Amino acid sequence: MSEEKLPFKEKFLFGLSAIPDQLTYQIFQFLIFTFYFTVVGIPTPLMILGYVLWGVWNAFNDPMLGALSERTKFRGKWGKRKFYLLISIIPLCLSMIFLFFVPFETGARLSEFFYFLFIIIIFEFFYTLFDVNVNAIFPEMFPTEKKRAATNLFIKITTIIALILSALVPAIFISDYVPDSPAEVPTIKGEYFLTMVVIAIITLILSIPFLLKGIKEKAESTEDLEKRPSFFQSLKITLTNKTFVKFVIANTMVWYVFSILPIILPIYADEVMGIDNATITSIALMLAFVVAAITMPLHRKLGFKLGMRNAFMLTMGIWIVSLFPYFLISGIELQVVFIIITAVQGFALSGTLFYVDIIHADVIDEDALKFGMKRSGSFYGINAFIHRISIILVILTLWSMFGGIGWDKQYEFIVPDPFLKELGLKALMFIFPAIALVIGILFMKSYGLHGKRLEDVRAEIQKHPELK
Repeated sequence: MSEEKLPFKEKFLFGLSAIPDQLTYQIFQFLIFTFYFTVVGIPTPLMILGYVLWGVWNAFNDPMLGALSERTKFRGKWGKRKFYLLISIIPLCLSMIFLFFVPFETGARLSEFFYFLFIIIIFEFFYTLFDVNVNAIFPEMFPTEKKRAATNLFIKITTIIALILSALVPAIFISDYVPDSPAEVPTIKGEYFLTMVVIAIITLILSIPFLLKGIKEKAESTEDLEKRPSFFQSLKITLTNKTFVKFVIANTMVWYVFSILPIILPIYADEVMGIDNATITSIALMLAFVVAAITMPLHRKLGFKLGMRNAFMLTMGIWIVSLFPYFLISGIELQVVFIIITAVQGFALSGTLFYVDIIHADVIDEDALKFGMKRSGSFYGINAFIHRISIILVILTLWSMFGGIGWDKQYEFIVPDPFLKELGLKALMFIFPAIALVIGILFMKSYGLHGKRLEDVRAEIQKHPELK
């Protein structure tokens, strides 16, 4: 690809990929734990076990699908990445619906647990099949930093739209995310299900332009295919790349924060702030995504001025500061303050979303110079697996804190010690995310692919058209 300016249409169509990618996973993060823990009522130990087994599945699923994408033969008009994107979209939409449809009577705990485990594994398979391939094709279609930044701006703006939808649509149909009594459970279950039907329809409709017109793949010869690594080679290639490992650990810490905040936010709003109206919580979350959209161009400027790595570190530091007020507030009289604090999170959210894709693409470029080909699928597959570990870390964190709150066995509508409940939920909103972000900053501090080394990589990539 030459250095001519990218057409608006090309950037816009590729940007639509964020709708199926981000809308589905944000809903999963935001509501799945709250739904199965507080609405369905699965006991805490079984919730923990389900997430751990799901994590073990990811240990094979994510790198396997990445390696499969790499080893797939180019199929003419179907491409190789495009082929998997096309076959994954309808099952992904259907799995969203069945995530929130539990075909058992309330109280059948083992049946509910096995269904929960089965459906999150099915969802993860089709989500990863889509996510790995859409991420792998990004550095291949847009080989220079300028093109990646220009396209990434569209991707992230569309991501913010997806995130807004993830907060707005549930607020329209769900009266209360956390039921106040067992009598409310059947009604709220139906509201969750209706929400997911709408989400699935939106996802499918908005993904069609991207799938049909937004993908351009370079043909690959049989010789190139034979150079692609196997599953175990993919593991070795990526996990022995120190630059990649440092980046992906930092990214995992960011995903830990991405995961724990939306999981806890509905429960925090209900139990600490006394907000039992789902609309208020959704408005707060939606405003955060609006702020993220508004500040996205600022992060683009910061990235070019400071370097993507330095701007990423600065944003993580700002995020720690912006989370601190969650530890100080409580009570319904401060609900406006809660909304403002939540909205402010959009600045850091916007930055971390923007920088990670460009930094990851730089890692893939350096590897391509060393080995003579881009192995995007391998890197994105392993990255997907490692940052899925963040969910397990989140669940283990919840388990440790819920034990102190009094939810060690299951969600209770009345907690014996309100002070410990409030303290524990506040810790989950600030202390644990802050620790994760400090770890992320430390790993990016030792990340070496920046400055002159990065400039040299980009200059060399320009000399090798076959690697673009």
